[in-house]
Amino acid sequence: MTRIGVILGSTRPGRNGEKVARWVMDAVSRRDDAEFELIDLADYPLPHLDEPLPPSMGQYSNPHTHQWAATIAAFDGFIFVTPEYNHSTSGVLKNAIDYLFAEWNNKAMGVVSYGAVGGARAAEHLRLIAGELKMADVRTNVALSMFTDFVNFSELAPGGHQLQALTTLVDEVIAWSNALAPLRAVTAAA
Repeated sequence: MTRIGVILGSTRPGRNGEKVARWVMDAVSRRDDAEFELIDLADYPLPHLDEPLPPSMGQYSNPHTHQWAATIAAFDGFIFVTPEYNHSTSGVLKNAIDYLFAEWNNKAMGVVSYGAVGGARAAEHLRLIAGELKMADVRTNVALSMFTDFVNFSELAPGGHQLQALTTLVDEVIAWSNALAPLRAVTAAA
């Protein structure tokens, strides 16, 4: 069964990302075409990148990196839940991504973003990062506006069109994760 990790990319106290991630997990819980697991970065307190060698070498030295690598390696694709901070993704998510290389390769990714303009710039930055990590980013982006998809900027109340977009995004992530499986198999066999 295809395994998709839903990565909650914010660790701020009172974060809206937790509500968004729960909304995603609730929507995918009714599906039977893949397994989904929430990966909360608050459960992986990674320091600022502290590996002496570049991640592309795959020679990790720290226990926290080995744990993080094992977590990410277990999935076939990802849905990143990200806020937009200063026209980009969160620092904690960027740091977590930067720790690894091969564990991201040949996997699909989609983005559920939120912010004043739906987190669109954070999503675009994640797409650029994904390309460098040999990930396939799907076209659909769920962009939740703090003005129209939240009440008082804190209570998630997405419109029906957002659930439809999320369904399309998940369909695409699963399809691309399955399509990339032969490439992951070749890499694993090498």
